[in-house]
Amino acid sequence: MTTIPTPLRNIAKVVRSKNAGPFEITFDIIFKSREDYEAVRKSGIITKELVSELYGVPSQAIITFGFFDLVNAVKITLPRPRVQGGVGETDMHAAQQHVPLQEIRIPWRESAD
Repeated sequence: MTTIPTPLRNIAKVVRSKNAGPFEITFDIIFKSREDYEAVRKSGIITKELVSELYGVPSQAIITFGFFDLVNAVKITLPRPRVQGGVGETDMHAAQQHVPLQEIRIPWRESAD
């Protein structure tokens, strides 16, 4: 089977970021099927180190990073770069912070279309 680098946004059902209080941002990556979830998890691409690099946060500062088998999801929580609503803060609801995650390339099975 041939694989091609595919953006996570084309694999996951949901890739989102949201406010988790004045000091944290949380990210959810939710998959529509167990098969897709397992394939991404087993690829080893999504790691704490990658998240650290994408968001410029030391890996030890990442509050939550985990794969949750029961719901076919990945949950990540980071400290906000600026306090919500503080001077220089540009995304009060943290709704735009997921973009780097959705662009991660995953080796994915080529479609039979």
